[in-house]
Amino acid sequence: MTYRQNPIRTIPLSSGLTLELGRRTLIMGILNVTPDSFSDGGRYTNVEAALEQARLMVQEGADLLDIGGESTRPGAAQVSLEEELRRVLPVIEAIRFELPHIPISVDTYKAEVASRALEAGADIINDVWRLTADPAMAGTAARYGCPVILMHNRRSAEYEGDLIAAMVSDLQESIDTAVQAGIDPSRIIVDPGLGFAKSYAQNMEVLNRLGELTDRLAGYPMLLAASRKSFLRQTLDLPANDIVEGTAATTVLGIAAGCDMVRVHDIKPNRRIADMTDAIVRRSLGSDVNTKGMI
Repeated sequence: MTYRQNPIRTIPLSSGLTLELGRRTLIMGILNVTPDSFSDGGRYTNVEAALEQARLMVQEGADLLDIGGESTRPGAAQVSLEEELRRVLPVIEAIRFELPHIPISVDTYKAEVASRALEAGADIINDVWRLTADPAMAGTAARYGCPVILMHNRRSAEYEGDLIAAMVSDLQESIDTAVQAGIDPSRIIVDPGLGFAKSYAQNMEVLNRLGELTDRLAGYPMLLAASRKSFLRQTLDLPANDIVEGTAATTVLGIAAGCDMVRVHDIKPNRRIADMTDAIVRRSLGSDVNTKGMI
């Protein structure tokens, strides 16, 4: 079996930190500061609880943290600009002060939230609407010179023709928007958007054909975000907090297919799984794994 090995790329961040992609899989820890997220809503709605969880995730091996102030689960109520800012800004400021060595991503589709979050210490914009929800988002990312994650999403799960071809077309449209706004192509990361505008069968097809998707978007690093999502729960017939093995399977598959980052809730098991998979898949790149005491 052959695996996809991506080139090593370094993306500088405004905080003076860097993202090194390709040598090892980066683990993005999910920190939802919302009352209604599907698996951890209400757990980290005050700054101290969020900061404690951030410390734990970093201790367990998270390379960067993704802070979200609005649930994107199906049926979730839309959050006002003011409320989203109230939720995320104090948490970003606290984490930047407490954990200055950890890159921070802000999970938002609102340009004003992104701008204020970057001023507060965030490094990356993670846009679940791939720059299509707020016409000012592309310009905001360009102005700050920050990396932007473009997640595949659309208003309907109705696709004409081939699913992967349609996803590539959608993402390329957003990449073109980003570049035309002045975003450096080297700062663009893509995400297949598992669980968004896709049926159960379509999510499974994306995973089955993930290598094809990374091949067709080979110029851009890919983030895989499958953690605890409904298609995993449906497959295993288990609740969201009891499907770590389902998430782990997608982590392994994603790395083998060429993803450079995974976004997860359960850091420790996915860090270990990624390290083991990296030792197999990225061996020619000298992946940083502990081989002491090997027989």
